[in-house]
Amino acid sequence: MNGNKYLITFLASILASTIGFLPMALAQGDTKILTLHDAIEATLTNNKSIQLAKMDETIAMANYRQTDAIFLPQADLSYTAMSTNNPLNAFGYKLQQANITPNDFNPTLLNHPGATPDYMAQMEVKQPLLNIDMLYIRKGAEKQTEVYRYKTQRTQEYVTFETTKAFLQLQLAYQAEKVLAEAGQTAKSVYTFTDNHFKQGLIQKSDLLNAQVHVTAVESNLAKAISSILNASDYLSLLMGQPTGKIYSIADEPQTNLRAIDNTQSVFATRSDFMAMQKAIEASGLMIKSSQMSYLPKLNAFGNYQYNDSHLTGFGTNAYLVGIQLSWNVFNGNKTKHVIATQKLERDKLTLQLAQQKDQSQLELDKAYRDLSDARFEMAQDQAAIEQAAEAVRILQNRYQQGLVNTTDVLTADTQLSQLKFSLAQAQFTANVTSAYIKLLTTTTSK
Repeated sequence: MNGNKYLITFLASILASTIGFLPMALAQGDTKILTLHDAIEATLTNNKSIQLAKMDETIAMANYRQTDAIFLPQADLSYTAMSTNNPLNAFGYKLQQANITPNDFNPTLLNHPGATPDYMAQMEVKQPLLNIDMLYIRKGAEKQTEVYRYKTQRTQEYVTFETTKAFLQLQLAYQAEKVLAEAGQTAKSVYTFTDNHFKQGLIQKSDLLNAQVHVTAVESNLAKAISSILNASDYLSLLMGQPTGKIYSIADEPQTNLRAIDNTQSVFATRSDFMAMQKAIEASGLMIKSSQMSYLPKLNAFGNYQYNDSHLTGFGTNAYLVGIQLSWNVFNGNKTKHVIATQKLERDKLTLQLAQQKDQSQLELDKAYRDLSDARFEMAQDQAAIEQAAEAVRILQNRYQQGLVNTTDVLTADTQLSQLKFSLAQAQFTANVTSAYIKLLTTTTSK
């Protein structure tokens, strides 16, 4: 009997010391105080999703700059060495080199020339003049830059929401740790009281075992709460572009800042993701216009300046060629017609997707308003229940010390109080996250 008492006492002391050790271990880690404002600022600066979105925006701008070619000339330099005994080309080489003599008209030489070399240095220039289809392609590329600019803005808005949510999760984890630490103190007190009375033979062993089991359960939940703190800290580090492993602490208690929200508010058509899709539709329309304009003729200028010589390093004779070309693709097998039909279908698909996205967002907004109302109601209910449960625990503890109630009643009441406190924290978290989500859904842009 004495051996069993000693073993129970030893195990209880280990469990009680573990409850105090876990928060101490957490406090001794690489801890940094973090505010929501600092977290959002770091995220907007270092988050890789935002950096990728900005890179896409830069790529779109580079693609737009490529269309400068529809206004600017193109110039090519070349140097060509050739040799032939083809009668026509051999005579042409000599003619280009301005090297024709009377003897070159000898029929025998004309029909059977020897190897005739030609070294030609040449510069070719092409100047676009009027290509209406390319003008619309340029306008479409410009629209694409606006698409990615709005996408970058929406990425920033969404990552800000994710950071806020992660920060609130960290707050919730700290609240859970605080509730469980308080529950651990109560469990330790109940166990100590129960152990003393058990040693005096005043209560049964089952009461002592119940107290021990309660301490074990609190310890397990406390360990989970601390793991939640570590997980939330790592996720915040990922969002902020920082190495994982740091533990962030909250200096102040989380405040429930739930401003009054008009639950009749709708999503705005000027929201950045809607604007991105709208610009994509406009860009698609410009590409259709470009395909339609490809039916029109094109006007371009060209020029050529070259040197011809019979020696490798010679530049004996120069000549130039300039001209203007009007070209018109009259029929290409109905390819352009079917391309236009496909582009129109793709534009209609984007328009339908935009309408669907707006309807889906309005549905999510209506649900978010209801969730926020439910969370506020739950907070009020939990607050009143906590006051009642705390008074019940106080009364039961007094009666327990007087031997009027058993251990199970006290432990059950204490567990209920802890659950209500965590339920309040959870409702507070839900309300704050829902409020942030409503802000994400109803945000607008002035761009």
